[in-house]
Amino acid sequence: MDSRPRETDAAPADPSDGGVVPRAVKGGAEISRPRNDKRGYRRVVLPNDLVCLIVSDPDTDKAAASMNVSVGYFCDPEGLEGLAHFLEHMLFYASEKYPIEDSYSKYITEHGGSTNAFTTCEHTNFYFDVNNDSLDDALDRFAQFFIKPLLSADATLREIKAVDSENQKNLLSDPWRMSQLQNHISLESHPYHKFGTGNWDTLEVKPKEKGLDTRLELIKFYDSHYSANLMQLVVYGKESLDNLQTLVENKFCGVRNTGRGRFSFPGHPCSSEHLQVLVKAVPIKQGHTLRILWPTTPNIRHYKEGPCKYVSHLIGHEGEGSLFYVLKKLGWAMSLEAGEGDWSYEFSFFGVTIKLTDVGHEHMEDVVGLLFRYITLLQTSGTPKWIFDELQAICETGFHYRDKSPPIHYVVNLSSNMQIYPPEDWLVASSVPSKFSPDVIQSVLNELTPDNVRIFWESKKFEGQTNLTEPWYGTSYSVEAVPPSIIQKWVEKAPMEDLHMPKPNMFIPSDLSLKNAEEKVTFPCMLRKTLFSRAWYKPDTMFFTPKAYIKMDFHCPLSHSSPESTVLTDVFTRLLMDYLNDYAYDAQVAGLYYGVRPNDTGFQITMVGYNDKMRTLLETVIGKIAVFEVKADRFSVIKETMTKEYENFKFRQPYQQAFYYCSLILEEQTWAWDEELAAVSHIEASDLEKFLPHLLGKTFIESYFAGNMYPGEVEGVMQHVEDILFNSPINLCKTLPSSQHLTKRIVKLERGLRYYYPALCLNHQDENSCLLHYIQIHQDDLKKNVLLQLLALVAKQPAFHQLRSVEQLGYITLLRQKNDSGVRGLQFIIQSNVKDPASLDARVEAFLTMFEGTLYQMPDTEFKSNVNALIDMKLEKYKNIREESAFFWGEISEGTLKFDRKEAEVAALRDLNKEELIEFFDNHVKVNAPQKRILSIQVYGGLHSSEYEKILRDEPQPNSNQITDIFSFKRSRPLYGSFKGGVGQMKL
Repeated sequence: MDSRPRETDAAPADPSDGGVVPRAVKGGAEISRPRNDKRGYRRVVLPNDLVCLIVSDPDTDKAAASMNVSVGYFCDPEGLEGLAHFLEHMLFYASEKYPIEDSYSKYITEHGGSTNAFTTCEHTNFYFDVNNDSLDDALDRFAQFFIKPLLSADATLREIKAVDSENQKNLLSDPWRMSQLQNHISLESHPYHKFGTGNWDTLEVKPKEKGLDTRLELIKFYDSHYSANLMQLVVYGKESLDNLQTLVENKFCGVRNTGRGRFSFPGHPCSSEHLQVLVKAVPIKQGHTLRILWPTTPNIRHYKEGPCKYVSHLIGHEGEGSLFYVLKKLGWAMSLEAGEGDWSYEFSFFGVTIKLTDVGHEHMEDVVGLLFRYITLLQTSGTPKWIFDELQAICETGFHYRDKSPPIHYVVNLSSNMQIYPPEDWLVASSVPSKFSPDVIQSVLNELTPDNVRIFWESKKFEGQTNLTEPWYGTSYSVEAVPPSIIQKWVEKAPMEDLHMPKPNMFIPSDLSLKNAEEKVTFPCMLRKTLFSRAWYKPDTMFFTPKAYIKMDFHCPLSHSSPESTVLTDVFTRLLMDYLNDYAYDAQVAGLYYGVRPNDTGFQITMVGYNDKMRTLLETVIGKIAVFEVKADRFSVIKETMTKEYENFKFRQPYQQAFYYCSLILEEQTWAWDEELAAVSHIEASDLEKFLPHLLGKTFIESYFAGNMYPGEVEGVMQHVEDILFNSPINLCKTLPSSQHLTKRIVKLERGLRYYYPALCLNHQDENSCLLHYIQIHQDDLKKNVLLQLLALVAKQPAFHQLRSVEQLGYITLLRQKNDSGVRGLQFIIQSNVKDPASLDARVEAFLTMFEGTLYQMPDTEFKSNVNALIDMKLEKYKNIREESAFFWGEISEGTLKFDRKEAEVAALRDLNKEELIEFFDNHVKVNAPQKRILSIQVYGGLHSSEYEKILRDEPQPNSNQITDIFSFKRSRPLYGSFKGGVGQMKL
């Protein structure tokens, strides 16, 4: 046998070609690819049977790699639940070649990259990105995961705690709980039944009871399961295909091939006893959810025909005549989703998930009856080809004009595809159905019958009515039979509504031509300014796709003047989206996305996607604002939705509650969630009717247009908006004087003081506590910005290693920068069930003391390496119009207008020396630094309630102040100035 790597190439695409672009390559394989994709691709099979895809992108700023291993938690040995997931954790620690613990993660972080991994039922995926010039060394470290990892005894015990902490984080999460319940109600003999995460009990206690050594079992699992022939590698870099191939061959030829056969798990996880069942379950959060599931033929077996895509498009449709349209009209549903859920090549579940209103919950049988009636309509209507053609056109356009994504996401997607699809479809996967087969579509529809249905119905109203408990998460549930005869009765008694197929989609783009800018424009310019609005414009000079981006901020001073006005503004935006849904749903299907959301100064319209029909959609949204009326029935559904969201606030993770308290303390005009909940509970439709004329009565519109559009189009759109809202006979909006413009301002903490705010976790069942340790440093300043960014880069990995890997304080452990309207600082976040927040605070201080030595003794070469890594990160080009627009819009909305910020910061970085970084650390971050400003948010979970009582009683330490009343504290502190100074008056 020829021992040389076998290879196939895909040459760069010619953008002038039409259709999916296959390239004839060595060895006869063809890779279908987008017509505007200029990257080079090569399939290489190493002598050890490791299959590789090499991607050469001369324009990339980042290199990346992903190794997919065709081994997941389905392979866990009996009684060692979570072993595959635990192994994923352990491979990060150290290897024989690189024995220093965490040296891989440290190298990646110091060279501008990030790294992670995940485990699913049938595969485990490891991935990273890094600055281009560091790919060689990064790959060398990465490859050792699969050649000779250490799997040390010391790390084993510590990382079992990390897995347990990860599981603790999920215990009160409804998505995790309900997913495991579906697994639980299945054949015990099928691996689908397993618990995949693992915890202290499954990885430490139970094995010991059986006389097993977890580390030895881990090594045995690795040796017998991790084989080169079960791996798929993607490497993405700037170099040529030949150079990248040489790199891959040199690094990965040492991965052992044991000739392990591909793991297969035949048979369906559900027998007849798990079908025709109604499972009632008690969730953690308020709300009612109906999940209707059927075992079906996996879509992967017919992915070119795309039967599930076709069926889910129809059942999940939201336009007139659809199931959701009818349920919404009846006031029974808040949302509906349909599609293939859990699947492998051997089995699949097709699911419909409906969020019910309180009234819908009372009509569950009617809801299921209407669903089956709609399915019967689809089963008996044939499978119209025009629907397939429409879907194919949408999917093909989406494939060819797919936004370029960050390499780290791209490689994960490709390596996962390599396990499933033949090489020619590694890029396209199942995204574009290409063969119309009515029989295949009909066969999937015919599987959606009452005979093999599983209905999961979740509601807090079932508390006290269940008799069973799921063992891993403790979910209470009951099971009862629902034979087809019962469902038939539900179908017969359901209301006779007009269900029908969707109409043709008018939003499918027909004009995909490019409107290239005549000159290379680097930054946005202000195109138009009037008393009513201001428009910024940035043509596309980088991406060359038929897409555009619009952001439109409505500045309304009344929007946040009280908890009631905040809530009413929110209700207004939700109702607006609700009214538009029947019309605009087709736009989203066709790749034109929009949203209307409240923001800090009023509300905001965002649109992104194909520019062809964007103006039509925007003018429809503006027209709906102009003639807005409050419909009492929809108002009550939105009010109910919001009430549940506010009531569910207390079930947020402790770290999310800590973020909330931090914002509440630091931001000038924010209201407490319980005040907003009280406001929601007493507002009525008439309140919104009275409020809206006042909300919109004084308005200024700040807008940003970018992408494939001409300046004249932008000016025309803004003139139309002004004509409708400001110049019409109704005159809905009036000009907003500059004196009334809102700005978001931030509380300035006292130098040399530590403020702390202790709070009990709002969910008393949650055992986890959280510390958010915030060090406020400065307001937007070029030199200090880069010093802070560099310090965060240098400290990030040591903080994670010490606090998470060594001390095992908690799974969620991170150090990051915080930027609030230009006020910048550092945040440590630790969520833990092993230490209370005050103790975590002490561990952060201990880390900073330890880090002092690391910083002071840092070799000049390492300092320079970190500076260069940060420069490379700043010089990264935007991947797509969303990324570019997010940056420029941030400068506009904050009033800083530093469009050349990245270039200026790079210049500042080039002049930086190590002494300046040390001085910055000594002044602002070091323990007891003279200028240090600290805010410590301490959320106490159920395990630490006694420590909470103690901290309330104890006298504060010297230079420490306890915040007892957030709003009194805010009123007593000065505020940082805003950069805006009035939107209409901003200097340029």
